[in-house]
Amino acid sequence: MANRKSISPEEAADRLAIRELIESYARCADCRDAHGQMALFTPDTHFVVYMDSKDQTPSQELHSREELAPVFADLNKYAATMHLLGQTTILTLSVDRGTGETYCMPHHLTTDGKIRHMMIAALRYTDTFVKIDGAWLFAERRLYVDWIEERTLS
Repeated sequence: MANRKSISPEEAADRLAIRELIESYARCADCRDAHGQMALFTPDTHFVVYMDSKDQTPSQELHSREELAPVFADLNKYAATMHLLGQTTILTLSVDRGTGETYCMPHHLTTDGKIRHMMIAALRYTDTFVKIDGAWLFAERRLYVDWIEERTLS
């Protein structure tokens, strides 16, 4: 195991605040709080989706907080969702800027009468964070879909 340097209380607080930002994104998604989810981004945010993580061409690219509204509202088509977060690695961190990567496995449930379907995806987010007025926000979020599994539930 590599030796770890000690970090200042300020850096520890920033790392915790960034992790809470990421967790708030998942919680807002599952609670269908699109406005709360949008508030986690800078007004001029950059949000990019790669439905095939191996394809360098984005499937979707948004350039403002307002453009996120229909994306987040689209979660309403599911009967339920659960975004399970894996590891988050803070790659760089300064006083007011950072980058990181988070793994996520969202579970999306749809129902059609008595038939239930589950979609599970393996996602990775690469993020750029900024600290504005003491709060960490997403300045850029890139969503990479590594794979999707769909199944019918009993």
